[in-house]
Amino acid sequence: MSSNTSPGVPVGTSQEPSPRIRRNPLPRVPFRVPFWAQILLGLVLGVLLGWVARTTGAAWLGTTLDRVGGIFVQLLKLAVGPLVFLAITVSITNLRNVSNAARLATRTLLWFMATSLIAVAIGLGIGLLTDPGAGTGLSPKDGARPENTGSWLDFLTGIIPTDVVTPFTELKVLQIVFLAAVAGVAALKLGEKAAPLLSFAEAALALLQKALWWVIRLAPLGTLGLIGNAINVYGWNLIGQYATFTVDVYVGCLLVLFGVYPLLLATVGRVSPVRFFRGAWPAIQLAFVSRSSVGTMPVTQKVTERLGVPREYASFAVPFGATTKMDGCAAVYPALAAIFVAEIFGVSLGIGDYLLIAFVSVVGSAATAGLTGATVMTTLTLSTLGLPLEGVGLLLAIDPILDMIRTATNVAGQVVVPVLVAARERILDLGTFNSARSFDIGEADEAGAGTGSAGRPRGGSGHDPAAVPA
Repeated sequence: MSSNTSPGVPVGTSQEPSPRIRRNPLPRVPFRVPFWAQILLGLVLGVLLGWVARTTGAAWLGTTLDRVGGIFVQLLKLAVGPLVFLAITVSITNLRNVSNAARLATRTLLWFMATSLIAVAIGLGIGLLTDPGAGTGLSPKDGARPENTGSWLDFLTGIIPTDVVTPFTELKVLQIVFLAAVAGVAALKLGEKAAPLLSFAEAALALLQKALWWVIRLAPLGTLGLIGNAINVYGWNLIGQYATFTVDVYVGCLLVLFGVYPLLLATVGRVSPVRFFRGAWPAIQLAFVSRSSVGTMPVTQKVTERLGVPREYASFAVPFGATTKMDGCAAVYPALAAIFVAEIFGVSLGIGDYLLIAFVSVVGSAATAGLTGATVMTTLTLSTLGLPLEGVGLLLAIDPILDMIRTATNVAGQVVVPVLVAARERILDLGTFNSARSFDIGEADEAGAGTGSAGRPRGGSGHDPAAVPA
């Protein structure tokens, strides 16, 4: 008589292997509002509440909008000092894992300069065609000399700090970059002796970026406060006075963003601009809202790596670009600002002046420091041309509205250049680039995203697969 059981197996016990114990998944949210929709909602509500505050004179509402936007910007600034120092220090040490590191760094810098020249040429061309200072109704008496100004002497002498504390307390980002570069190079020279310190720096950077992702999640509220406060304080009439100048800045930045960059990607990098923007869009949209290249840095590096740029190179190029690559703030805008101020004050500019504007834009872009606003860069440009610095006071009134598109252009350029360099050096993973897609910032945060843990390229056929880290 046959039996369905085997010797040693109790009756009623299945011979099939028992299934693995699975943890109950966390309950899923039935509907998640995409991050871009949250930002759009914050933008619309901000405009509406700002209009209500201005028309009704509700001081409490205006104060609330100001506080909400101010707290968001302050939270971003809180991370700027340590984030820049740790990111650049770690990125320099990571270059030891990259072949031809000096060549990559040189090519990156050259492309930064080349794209800045193109951007400033576009700004000058638009300004000469439209005369943004004509017919505004503004006069020199409407301007006020800014409290903080920039000069070449300040710029050159300000690179080296007098102590190691002041750059962080006063957010002198260029000095922080200097300290980080020295620390990174020294760590490379020390070799294994610096390994414990570098491990601590990498851990601290990951921790800081995780906290910054939480701040980034507040961007919809920050948008509501910043836009609402701008409408409440400045109103539509002021925007009307600066209509030509505002349109010029937006058109110039959009030409760089959707004209120059796609052309370079298609002709120089030989990659799809559409796929590029699909992958880079989360960083561009956050930059538009936050108005901070440094605050956007974790997202910028994540999208750069998701576009197939090797992590070791991206971890150098992105922090470097976040503090020096400013096509919006340091190229398009200063060119238009100089023409605008010259027309208001009745000063004629010549060919030599335009060449000086281009020179300042390329060499002095680090003065913008990746922070919100471009006052230092503007005063540097005006002082070089001998234009009255009171012209900066005319520009500050409209600055928050303009800074949004400027920062979006900055960040897009900070992703474009690493992609171009990686493509030209045959280290871009084309499989990863072609499969890159946009992602929701909230989902990325839950997955532990950040500069230290961003997605490494996973397979795909690049120009040189062996050169792409596994």
